[in-house]
Amino acid sequence: MGKLVPNAFNLFVVVFVALGSAACTYGTSVIGTTIGQPSFFKTLNLAEQGTPGYSRTSQYIGAFNGLNSAGSAIGAVICSYAADKWSRKHAIQGAAVILIIGAALCAGSVNVAMFLVARFINGLGIGALVTAIPMYQAEVSTPEGRGFMVSMHGVMSAVGYGLQAWVGFGVYWITAGGSTSSFPWRFPIAFQIAPALGLLIGSPFLPYSPRWLMMKDRNDEAHEVLKRLHRTKADPHDTLARKEFYQMRKQVELDRQLNPNNSKFEIFRTPANRKRAMVGFFLLFNNMFSGALVIANYGIILYTSLGMTGFMPLLLTTLMVSSTLPGNILCAFIVDRFGRRKFMLIGLIGILIDLIMETALEASFLGTKNKIGQDFAVLFIFLFLTPFWSTFVDAPQFLYTSEIMPTHVRSQGIAVAVTGFYFAQIILLIAGPIALNNIGWKFFFVLIIPTFFNILFVFFMCPETKGRSLEDINALFGEAVAVHYYNANEEEQRELEKAVEIDEADDTGKRASIDEEKGATNAHQEVGSTQV
Repeated sequence: MGKLVPNAFNLFVVVFVALGSAACTYGTSVIGTTIGQPSFFKTLNLAEQGTPGYSRTSQYIGAFNGLNSAGSAIGAVICSYAADKWSRKHAIQGAAVILIIGAALCAGSVNVAMFLVARFINGLGIGALVTAIPMYQAEVSTPEGRGFMVSMHGVMSAVGYGLQAWVGFGVYWITAGGSTSSFPWRFPIAFQIAPALGLLIGSPFLPYSPRWLMMKDRNDEAHEVLKRLHRTKADPHDTLARKEFYQMRKQVELDRQLNPNNSKFEIFRTPANRKRAMVGFFLLFNNMFSGALVIANYGIILYTSLGMTGFMPLLLTTLMVSSTLPGNILCAFIVDRFGRRKFMLIGLIGILIDLIMETALEASFLGTKNKIGQDFAVLFIFLFLTPFWSTFVDAPQFLYTSEIMPTHVRSQGIAVAVTGFYFAQIILLIAGPIALNNIGWKFFFVLIIPTFFNILFVFFMCPETKGRSLEDINALFGEAVAVHYYNANEEEQRELEKAVEIDEADDTGKRASIDEEKGATNAHQEVGSTQV
């Protein structure tokens, strides 16, 4: 993979930490298959679709998702503080614990009230993980391979979507066989504990973020972590890592000079940071208003309205969310070549066309006996997620928001962006089932109009970031860069090369000193043994 993956350890780190990404999407979307289980409605004493009282059930379904998203928004804010104070690594560990507790309570719920509270607690952990994981991945990646590395968040998120869908579909047949057990909805919810627990158990072996270590003046540790993460066979002397280390150190020093009183609200203090916060918030907010989560979570409702019965709505939803995995994998391999901005524009334009076609088809054939027209409506629901959303928008949006924030406010900035992500979810997931039940296909207009304006937003407000180091991206927002790594001039190149030479000499001197000490110790031991 060359430039995309420096070494196996770096790849392992970003993929392993993304177990949390899988747990998050599993937990967020598990309600999508849960509402396809008759035993769920029976256990919580709720009316099923097509029966009297379902309008109240649709309100509860919206609340199940809305409270989960509200918890996620709060979790993102808490994470911004924890990730700076106790490290990205410990923030991830704490979030995993909260997610596990919430999932266990959800799976053990005996009434609607308990399920609502549990979904909120579960959301706290989800929001914190969604904030911390892309941030951590970006900070341990090389400039050339950061797109691939952070896209592992998208890939594993797709794994989480697909996993929960197939687990839900598999246990459906227990109920279909006549069983009245609550296992078919409790087990799928509890299963999200597995990836989160795996992350928690293995997390002590994860390195700290080198940029966080520098913020805490633990420069020697940061240097060693960086060399371990970015060492390659073609670069045995760690030249790349030494250049990165020098640039990071200089940028941290410059940021401290420019921002001596770094506050909890630093992200809103300067014009450049306010612009970053605005771009991050509205990018994720607007992307959610294209309707991805509505379609993923309420696919069963959509397919039922298009005439599908029995297990077919659940199967189609399962196939649909599973289809997002190939798109995210493709994105990981090519986003560094084509760029984040171009990817998001292609995806959003495709989504807009798809939504218009879906609206026209549902307006024409919903409630009719035209099977061909309804089948085409099903097709365009699939095309929304694959290829447009999963390939061009899903991973790049988190990659982009993690890149544009400078190190000293990255946790704050990503938290603001993720809050926008979940604010949109609260609105759409609460309103979604109610709107689909009352106004049907007209709900798609709520998605078409924001998507059109989002295309303009990305085109005019989102500068391209591919190939730049995280420190170099400051220049795109009008801020000073201590030493350029991307497009460095001759003077800066000489400065970097000199820094590498000095660093290598220091390492050589340290090794020589250690060797001398070992030699002296061995000689002393030999003399002592001779005397004895």
